[in-house]
Amino acid sequence: MATVLPPPSKRQKLAASLVAREQVAAPAPAPEGLTKIQFKDADTGEAHGPVVTVSLADLDPKNLSLLLNSLLGHTDPSERLPYRFYNPIGEGEFVQNDIIKAYLDGKVTTELQLDIPCRAEAVFKVKAVTRCSASISGHGESILTTAFSPGSSSRLATGSGDNTARIWDCDTGTPMHTLKGHTGWVLSVAWSPDDGILATGSMDNTVRLWDPVKGTALGSPLKGHTKWITSMCWEPYHLRETGRPRLASASRDFTVRIWDAVSHHTDMALTGHKANVSCVKWGGAGAHGTIYTASHDRTVKLWDAKTGSLLHTLSSHAHWVNHLALSTDHVLRTGYHDHKGKKEVPDSIEEKRAKAKARYDAATAPAGGVERLVTASDDCTIYLWSPSQQTKPLARLIGHQKQVNHVTFSPDGTTIASAGFDNHVKLWNANDGKYLHTLRGHVGAVYMVAFSPDSRLLVSGSKDTTLKAWEVRTGKLAENLPGHKDQVFAVDWSPDGERVGSGGQDKAVRIWRH
Repeated sequence: MATVLPPPSKRQKLAASLVAREQVAAPAPAPEGLTKIQFKDADTGEAHGPVVTVSLADLDPKNLSLLLNSLLGHTDPSERLPYRFYNPIGEGEFVQNDIIKAYLDGKVTTELQLDIPCRAEAVFKVKAVTRCSASISGHGESILTTAFSPGSSSRLATGSGDNTARIWDCDTGTPMHTLKGHTGWVLSVAWSPDDGILATGSMDNTVRLWDPVKGTALGSPLKGHTKWITSMCWEPYHLRETGRPRLASASRDFTVRIWDAVSHHTDMALTGHKANVSCVKWGGAGAHGTIYTASHDRTVKLWDAKTGSLLHTLSSHAHWVNHLALSTDHVLRTGYHDHKGKKEVPDSIEEKRAKAKARYDAATAPAGGVERLVTASDDCTIYLWSPSQQTKPLARLIGHQKQVNHVTFSPDGTTIASAGFDNHVKLWNANDGKYLHTLRGHVGAVYMVAFSPDSRLLVSGSKDTTLKAWEVRTGKLAENLPGHKDQVFAVDWSPDGERVGSGGQDKAVRIWRH
């Protein structure tokens, strides 16, 4: 059910013909003159290179990018980084015409120095997915959750209402393993950051651990919860004790349990919520990390991952908190794997830990080294938090007309995307919560969104049976991806950017590529 725009009405045709008849004035030439500019880091305010003098006619982003690379000594074309520039005299992106207009209006003079904020973009570029490369059947009921392996895009795990989880080979488009054992719907799947264990959580109140290579169960199920498992999250790799990976699981029994994945014992049970715990995340801040939980009791709680003690309760929402996301989610999920996957994995455990820590530090840099949190609720609002600094929200993001089901940060930590039951996806600035774009095109509720690993694209899955890929910077539709025969519940973009995996009520897994 692709979105087809209706033909233009008589009034629209008339307006278009009137516009076509009007003479368009040629753009005014750029005034002659030179101005001093200084490049500054958009996050830290640190100066990049010396002050340089540039003509007003050359003040376009392409020229500025070349100039900044040469000032920083990146003379070889292979070393050059793409940069994004921001408006030095207002808000938003750098637009040459706005700067020239400010000079002509007298708001800015050439005697003053322009401090141009800039930010390096991802070095690699992900192409928008355009085609369905494989549609793989196998599940007997709706697919409820999907997750790519952190190491490569060749393995995708899915959980379904047929009480099984499956691992798929995305290179050949065939099933690899069927993970049988649960006696209820599989609601959640989570890969460990080192790609060594797959965890599945089910409506049978248990968590099971699997070897993703052999497709066999690792020991007995983790029993302790008394109701469904709603969400799971692994301990960040750079905080993990050697040989002792840990996992957090949230449940409808109002508790969160921390499990030792080797001994299969509960390390701690975090009790304090008064209703269903809908989402759990394990943040990487501090020596042992912080566990964040969202609940239908309208609160978000922060827990010390070492002692299990309650640190803070964030209560601003007026209805169920459906989902929460961290600005570091992408790097915590992938650990020491970057966009090159398994090609550049360090050898020793110390090197792996150091790389995971370096990636984590780089992810928190845009917010000044602080982990940000965003929460979505049935009260139609989203809150942006910086819990390590204050327990009051930084911003209240309003605009959705119905419940907000899913939120996520872009991997570079600069943008937030939210999916709502009002058929819209909205983009927000992750620093101050400012509204950026509304992505209109879906004609049914949007269940889930996922960013590409270079943060330039976004894919959304909807009740209208389609996926849509969007350009984040402009908010325009990049690709419409029809193919599913029923609503799409789950979607994930692989960490290397090669593939998108989706599943829904038509029981088929679809792999999308460029």
